[in-house]
Amino acid sequence: MKLNRAAVMTGAFVASLLTISVLLLHQPTGFAREDKQAGKENASPVVPATTTDAGLTREIDRILNQTERSQGRFGVFVMSAKNARVLYARNSDQLFTPASNMKVYTTAVALDLLGPDYRWRTSVYANKQPDANGTLEGDVTLFGRGAPDLLSKPKGDAPSLTKLADNLFQAGVREVHGNIIGDNSYFRGELFGLGWQWNDLQWYFGAEPSALSIDENSVEVTIGPGKKQGGSANVVINPETSPLQLRNETITGEQSDTASIGIVRDLSGNDLRVWGDFPVNGRAFSAFLSVHDPATWAATVFKRALISRGIKVDGDVRTRDFRTAETDKIDPQKSVELAHEDSEPLSAIIRHTNKESDNLYAELLLRTIGKERSASVPDPDPRKNRQRGDDEAGTAVVRSWLESKNINTKGLAIRDGSGLSRLDLVTPETTARLLLAIAGTNGAAVFHESLPIAGRDGTLNARLKKLTGRLFAKTGTLTYVHSLAGYTVTPENETLVFAIMCNDATGRDAVQIIDEIATAIAEFRPSAPIK
Repeated sequence: MKLNRAAVMTGAFVASLLTISVLLLHQPTGFAREDKQAGKENASPVVPATTTDAGLTREIDRILNQTERSQGRFGVFVMSAKNARVLYARNSDQLFTPASNMKVYTTAVALDLLGPDYRWRTSVYANKQPDANGTLEGDVTLFGRGAPDLLSKPKGDAPSLTKLADNLFQAGVREVHGNIIGDNSYFRGELFGLGWQWNDLQWYFGAEPSALSIDENSVEVTIGPGKKQGGSANVVINPETSPLQLRNETITGEQSDTASIGIVRDLSGNDLRVWGDFPVNGRAFSAFLSVHDPATWAATVFKRALISRGIKVDGDVRTRDFRTAETDKIDPQKSVELAHEDSEPLSAIIRHTNKESDNLYAELLLRTIGKERSASVPDPDPRKNRQRGDDEAGTAVVRSWLESKNINTKGLAIRDGSGLSRLDLVTPETTARLLLAIAGTNGAAVFHESLPIAGRDGTLNARLKKLTGRLFAKTGTLTYVHSLAGYTVTPENETLVFAIMCNDATGRDAVQIIDEIATAIAEFRPSAPIK
């Protein structure tokens, strides 16, 4: 029988997890053992970094010490998943901005604390049931709880506003005498992550993490030549329900002109200005922009979906957030739920988050664990605790989880869930030890399967193709920042855990260096240890 190489390597990874489980069962006396059923976790073993491998050290040092590649500050940490032996360490205890490597922290903790079957519920509430004629007196509230995958229109198993409108119709609703309210008050906190740069916010990767999000809170803007020279270029916003208000100041230029297009969205609104020249024979291109106030957009689209389904609505669109006075907020416990849609399971959400490096998904995950588990990490100051945002609570939960695994958190700065923040600071060793810790939990296989596969999918689709089926890792990229952390299976069928980080990389070859180091790790064969 012909075996699939990737399947064999996955089997090797699972076998290594069994070894890790054995290590966890044989912890020394005094080790922090915590039971998951009681809201606690098994701690990962801490093995002193007393020796490293001579051959691997020589090869990685050779790569890093090449004079023409001196730009940038690198940190590398490699350990065996079998016995936690440290095989290589260089600047591994120094702080680095991790970029999207931050997502392994968020997704690992969410998976372990909430479980792979956790789902988000989006509800439609009213004050009472419709009357015999199907009329609802009063407002209808579209209440979000942070579902990352809520869509405007049906697609696969994902929840959608169209499905919610269908459900409301099936519940007998034919007319609404009231407003449609988009309620994102479930999460408390600021619109954006701490340390996000202002010039990132208009793009899709800087989308607002609202408790009521749809279509990833982003739209596609396609720009192409107009019908005739001298006229405006063609600018199309998709979907048509987008709240963006376009001001097209472009000109279709001559064939010899170079495309020079500017795009700016008002950061406190949805006014979009597009300007510049576009050659008459130029090729169209798309940009993906974030939407301000996604809850209003969701409520607007939901109202249209209701009308399209045959439900009359005579009110307007309104929104609520956590700043709304308590007397004006809805109490789900005292309201009538007329319809609801559940998200896809957390396992699927985490897979998308890590494979595609989706910032919005990661930020909603962070706020969810903050909302769900904030009571386990209260702020010592009761006043601050009452006012604390769910994002801040989420970072406290992540830190607490690391400490429960005996992972050193001294000096770490965890400011968001996605890694878009320039204020995030972690170490390569902490990252690798987190990966080892999650590999010793019940969610190990789900987490492993969420990581991009070298040369095959996600953000590693075009990288490290010679290691397809052997290397599974999360990438990270910001300006001057690159990282890669995950697992690899060696030719001798041993699973290694690694983290590679590079900051201050003004040159162009940082990713190439990281890939060379990753290849050296993947091709590891044991040699004499360095004492």
